[in-house]
Parts: sequence; C-alpha cells; structure tokens
Amino acid sequence: MLYYLFDYLDKQFDFPGAGVFQYISFRAGMATLLSLLITIIFGRQLIDMLRRKQVGESVRDLGLEGQLSKQGTPTMGGLIILAAIIIPTLLFGQLNNIYVILLLISTVWMGGIGFLDDYIKVFKKNKQGLAGRFKVVGQVGLGLIVGLTLYFHEDVVVRKFDTTLPITIETLENLGDDIVNINYEDIKAPRTTIPFFKNNELNYDDIAAFFLPDELSWILYVAVVIFIVTAVSNGANITDGLDGLAAGSSAIIGLTLAIFAYVSGNINFSQYLHIMYIPNTAELVIFVTAFVGACIGFLWYNSFPAQVFMGDTGSLAIGGIIAVLSLAVRKELLIPLMCGVFLIENLSVIMQVSYFKYTKKKYGEGRRIFKMSPLHHHYQKKGWHEAKIVTRFWLVGVLLAILTLATLKLR
Repeated sequence: MLYYLFDYLDKQFDFPGAGVFQYISFRAGMATLLSLLITIIFGRQLIDMLRRKQVGESVRDLGLEGQLSKQGTPTMGGLIILAAIIIPTLLFGQLNNIYVILLLISTVWMGGIGFLDDYIKVFKKNKQGLAGRFKVVGQVGLGLIVGLTLYFHEDVVVRKFDTTLPITIETLENLGDDIVNINYEDIKAPRTTIPFFKNNELNYDDIAAFFLPDELSWILYVAVVIFIVTAVSNGANITDGLDGLAAGSSAIIGLTLAIFAYVSGNINFSQYLHIMYIPNTAELVIFVTAFVGACIGFLWYNSFPAQVFMGDTGSLAIGGIIAVLSLAVRKELLIPLMCGVFLIENLSVIMQVSYFKYTKKKYGEGRRIFKMSPLHHHYQKKGWHEAKIVTRFWLVGVLLAILTLATLKLR
C-alpha cells in the first residue's frame, strides 16, 4: 500500500525521496525491519494475552530432559509470525504481482489449517487436534490452487533472450536501457531447474507426454506441486519440536530463497549466471525478507528457554510458504538439499515407524533404529542439551544453504 502511495506521490508531485520505493532493496530492508519490530514489540503483548486466556501447551511425558517444565507455555505464537509476514508485504509489496498474491494466499491458507488444529487442541481439550485427513485435504487444496495458477496463469513465464552478444554483467550494463530492445520470447511451460547440470532445464510436459495426452499434461505438474506442498509443510511441522529449531532453520532457508528470487528476477544476474530469467519474481524478495524477519524476530521469545511456541499455526504456514516459494522460483528440485533438516526429520519418523512395524511382524516385537523420533529427540535421549542440538541443526542448515547456493555456478 505504501508502495502505491509513494509511487503516486513521485509521479504526480515529484515528492522528494518518494522514488526510493521503486528499489526492491530498499523495500526489502523496510519489510525486514518492520517484520522484526512487529514480532519483538507485539510478540510480548500476544504472549501476555495467551497467558490470560490460558492458551498453554499440553505436554506428554516422553521422558525427555526438561520436557515437563514446558507444560503451560503459551502456544499459537504462529499468529505473530503470520502478522509479521502479511503486514510488511501489504505495505511494501506490489499487490498486483501474481507471485505475491499466491504467497499471501498460501500463508493465510496454511496458517488457517494450523490455527484450527491448535484451537481444537487448546480450547476443545483434544490432544489429537484436527484430524489428519482434514489436514491433508487442506494441503491438497492449496496444492491445487498453486499448481493450477503456476501452470495456467498468463503472467507465469520464463523469458528467453535472442542475442549473439557474450552475456556478462559488463555487456548488460553497457547496453543500459537498450536491453529492452533485445528480442525475447516468453515461454509458457512448467519448466524447472535440474541442479548440478549444464543446460539444466526440465519440462514437466515432456515427461507427461509419455502417458498423458497434451490437454491433460497439467495433471503431472499439479500432482508434483501437491506432493511438495504436503511434504514440506509436514516436514516443518515435525521439526517444530525444540525451542527455536523450526524458526531458525526456516530463516536460513528463507534467506537462501530470497537470493534465488532476486537473481532469477533480475535480468543482469540471471543472464550472467545462465539461469532462468523469471519476470516479476524479484518482487518476491519483499515477501521473503518479511518471512525471514518474522522467523528471526520470533526467536526473541522462542529461543531456549521458549516463552512461546509457534504451534501448528506457525509451523504448517512456514512449511507451506517455503514449498510455494521454491516452486515459484523453479528450484523445487533443490528442496531435498535446501530443506535437508526438514527432510532428515521426516525420514527419521518414516524409518522408525516402518522398521518398528517390520520387526514386530517378523520377530514378534518392535525394534527401533533411533532412541526416539523425530531425530532431534534421539539426541535428547543421548543426553545432549536442547540448545546444543538446535545450534548444531542450524549449522547443518547453514552448510546446506551454502551448497544450495553453490548450484548457481557448480554445473
């Protein structure tokens, strides 16, 4: 909203300083700052309100050190994360951008599912929360919206330039405004990036052509989107088990996606790095920096010992956001690397449950791979302090983020 106000003031009245709102870097900085302020300043008020309403965490005794001390800690703190993402985006973003609209819808949608789950747990005193089938229906619903929008919307394209000039940043800078005169073609296709390979574009339609008629080729892409949205949102949800683990890991992933969004939406960097130039994705930097600011600001109250938990309101939302962002910048095949912490947490649960069922059927008693799953609880059982586990998982997240960004050049 402020973007449109200052754009109007700049064009109509040549208002001093108003033109700075045209710069993504400035608006991204302001979005980050406002997001931090919202979480830190209003986070305390939210915690006090949750305490007054006795919205506390109900903890099962799993024999983990320090676990029972968390009984009664306010939950549903994800509400402040949602506010710290949505408000700066509305103020500083271009709200007619299809990618921004899609991310706002995803935030509200997944946050709403998580809120229902937390509400049932806290106010209805049902520890199971929202039935799993309803969560899946919600995730599939969002996947359908995202998949169909990215596949069919006219503004979702990849732009290819027809030029024989050697593409370097210096060349593009010398062209200046003449860059718009280079012939280009907007390609409407569900393409994505294959990491670590040259000429690394994969078109889902090419795969779908083997078993689907052309008019139904969208089904494969939408199915992939549904799977990614469901898997990543559940991965973030499972990771939210220690103070600061999910928020810190998500901030690292978000910062990585902010870089991808910027270089993919910037003609100079995309041509220099030989990656897809995706028009309008640079505007996603405003949303992503607000997301990163919200996650970091939430750590003010969520780091050990936590004064508030994000609950499913926050964890499902941040997982959905990361999934949709990855799809928007066409880096979904990097999710296993970029979101490696989420992945290993998910896999540890799948492995533990599968092995337990297998051994129970074969030997008559269930056996375990880990002392406890998800993986962070395994290390708790080994006697590691919670803060040490979280810090080391963050460091692993940083290493994975660096490797993910290295794919821009390593092919």
